[in-house]
Amino acid sequence: MIDWAEVEWLTVPDVCERMNLSPGKVHRLLEERALLGVRVDGIMKIPALFLVEDQPQGDLRGTAVVLLDGGYSDEEAVAWLLTDEDSLGQSPIDALRAGRKSAVRRVAQILAL
Repeated sequence: MIDWAEVEWLTVPDVCERMNLSPGKVHRLLEERALLGVRVDGIMKIPALFLVEDQPQGDLRGTAVVLLDGGYSDEEAVAWLLTDEDSLGQSPIDALRAGRKSAVRRVAQILAL
């Protein structure tokens, strides 16, 4: 299980500043699943690992859609992406960042059945 306290979180204003976007555009990225976030102490927060060079991780959206369509909540999807996955040998977000989109999506599809 993930220790939420160990995650580097960004608030919506943090993401706005890093991406040079308005809050509305950041919320749109969340709605479109280009980014995923969870409420921590009532504040929407996004894991810093979901950004690469101040842009959303490119392969995050498709993986998020697979998980959410398979019945995962946003919190469950974020937790899965950040937790080491034995079949990948690393966390799914680290595998996505390493260019292993197909492997991550295969595991996500199996879990979402």
